[in-house]
Amino acid sequence: MKTIGVIGAGSWGTALATVLAGKGNKVRIWDIDEKHLRSMEEHRENVDYLPGVPLDDNIEIAFTTKEALDGADVVLFSAPAQHFRDALTSALEYIADDAVIINVAKGIEQKSLLRMSQIAAEHLDLSRYVVLSGPSHAEEVGRRLPTTVAAASYELSVAETVQDLFMTDRFRVYTTEDVVGVELGGALKNIIALGAGISDGMGFGDNAKAALMTRGLAEITRLGVKLGAKPETFAGLTGTGDLIVTCTSMHSRNRRCGIMIGEGMSPDEATKKVGMVVEGMFTTEAAYELARRENVEMPITEAIYRAIKGEITAAEAVELLMGRTKKHEQG
Repeated sequence: MKTIGVIGAGSWGTALATVLAGKGNKVRIWDIDEKHLRSMEEHRENVDYLPGVPLDDNIEIAFTTKEALDGADVVLFSAPAQHFRDALTSALEYIADDAVIINVAKGIEQKSLLRMSQIAAEHLDLSRYVVLSGPSHAEEVGRRLPTTVAAASYELSVAETVQDLFMTDRFRVYTTEDVVGVELGGALKNIIALGAGISDGMGFGDNAKAALMTRGLAEITRLGVKLGAKPETFAGLTGTGDLIVTCTSMHSRNRRCGIMIGEGMSPDEATKKVGMVVEGMFTTEAAYELARRENVEMPITEAIYRAIKGEITAAEAVELLMGRTKKHEQG
């Protein structure tokens, strides 16, 4: 059995800690919010972000990063994407040289436009770095509902180590070496989920959402391939799979935020009402800049970017997309 330190006690970090602890591993979980940790210790449950899922006896609440990572064989980062850099640099001095690093954040860092592995590469040997991603709501994983994800690493044997670490009869893990594709699929689908929510909030129905998801996947793939990803990755769990679950479920913060925007609420108000980090709001801006830098056409991303920036209304975004010049589907 392994000793595992988890950085970030949100819904996803807690759900994954539950999976790992349920297999007999010793899990220590830490978060920057000490009040939240005290609540978890008192109730033996993440009342704030994952209510109804009791903490396994093998989960220990840690009150310092050092305490969480002391002697850890594996370090799991579950901080929001825009905070990953700070979380990693703060933890570095406590991470063992041979520890496996797992990151589950889905996003692109604003301003730098870097993926999470690119940030990690500034500080770590990526041969021990793994991205865990796929269609996986914390609420369902915590309740032990069947879930399938992918572990991506430039070193396949390390991805296989993580596969073995997580695999249960309710949590299945595939492996891949396409780190770029897995990261971009997980990040960019949040933009399309915002758009799907806006469409739902405006009452546009299933036809519109299906078109948005399909054409959204096309532009995600365009950017991914330009940046070195394998096109087939976007047809898999971390592409199509994650896109489907995020665009259709009310567990999705991005979709819920989009629905409120579509119903007329301002983007800032909608984000506050969701009450947790809405990664798509940050990723939309980063992806818009990335697409411009790489000269990749991403009309849905651009329309959503302009809508959440207040340059156009949600209705005008729809008109912009529907009124585009006719073209061949595979073009």
